Amino acid sequence: MSDTTLAEAAWRLGFGDLPVDEGIALREGTTWRHFPAPDPARYAGLLSIADLDAFLRTDAARTPRISMADGGRKGSAAVPPEEFIEEGGARVDLPRLLGRFDAGATLVVSQFHELHAPLARFCRGLEKAFLHGVQANIYLTPPGAQGFRVHFDTHDVLVMQIAGRKSWRVWDRLPFAAPTRLTPWANSHEPEGDPHDVLMAPGDALYLPRGAMHDAAAQRGEASLHVTVGLLEPSMGEMLRNLIDTLEAGDASFRASVPSWRLGEPDGVAAVQARLGPLLARLGAPDVAERLAMATLDRVAQDRLSLAGRGLMTPPPGPEERLRLADAMHHHLVPLPEGGAALRWYGGVQRLSADELGWLMAIEEGAAPGALGEDALAFARRLGALGLLERG
Repeated sequence: MSDTTLAEAAWRLGFGDLPVDEGIALREGTTWRHFPAPDPARYAGLLSIADLDAFLRTDAARTPRISMADGGRKGSAAVPPEEFIEEGGARVDLPRLLGRFDAGATLVVSQFHELHAPLARFCRGLEKAFLHGVQANIYLTPPGAQGFRVHFDTHDVLVMQIAGRKSWRVWDRLPFAAPTRLTPWANSHEPEGDPHDVLMAPGDALYLPRGAMHDAAAQRGEASLHVTVGLLEPSMGEMLRNLIDTLEAGDASFRASVPSWRLGEPDGVAAVQARLGPLLARLGAPDVAERLAMATLDRVAQDRLSLAGRGLMTPPPGPEERLRLADAMHHHLVPLPEGGAALRWYGGVQRLSADELGWLMAIEEGAAPGALGEDALAFARRLGALGLLERG
């Protein structure tokens, strides 16, 4: 196995020579950035038009994963699915889809990382770097065409130009601060000021923070293929909504009734405030912040594809084999008050004794179980069977 981790490889592919601390600062700000290509073939191993052609000839090519967009349409740019899928079904009607593409509609394949191994590993690397979900949507735009009109996204994105060239316009001013899926759009927001013109060539990347207004069109004479990598950072509001459901089960203050019968009285709002105060104080407690942080880590570990470190016929590890924790498997360790730790991962929670924790920490750096002491081999084989280990 290479000494380069998935996170390091994905970072270099997506952000080039940008130092990690500068990349984190970019994520925490509201500035967009263009990364010109050091090599036009930079993304050749990630995706090709041939990969899309092969995918469209499989039964997985169905709506809603497949969609089409045409910025030249009146009203919504979304092409009605009945124009490119089989009648009464969800599978693409390939001749009609190709005809719609020839007429100027952009082909969109959502979450293609779930089906295409090179994109899966790239997204996993960025997930390991940022500790939140990452997705890859594909856009193949015919020559001279535009898929979507001016809009903003509700999560940060990294656009990676695979083939052809595409002209982007990006505006500095954000109409909303940190928009989410709950932020209203309704095609009612016009960009302000003059846009920046960015011509994306093969190998280029473009980082856009959520809320940045933009649009793009393919150059005349050549189709454009790009990947939009969605950086799916959870919002505080989203995580709090989930956490409050958990808190309600164990905290009576969250189960208290809203005194609706008093709302017609002069002090009705004060009665609500009296019950709201303890809830707000509870949300400010340190353990709530810890629980929210843990829920965020559990989310990326348990909701994303597992990408196990073993295959169907992978043999159990031997005592002299050097092992590491599987780089593509999300996991995190939480120390337990009584000693040992909880290993939280895609498959749930594994409680580790103090000895097991010591073995795991050694394996994390790379170790042969035979050198770790009695029972370490059995422990390593248990983790190996779960896909948590790899050789290297």
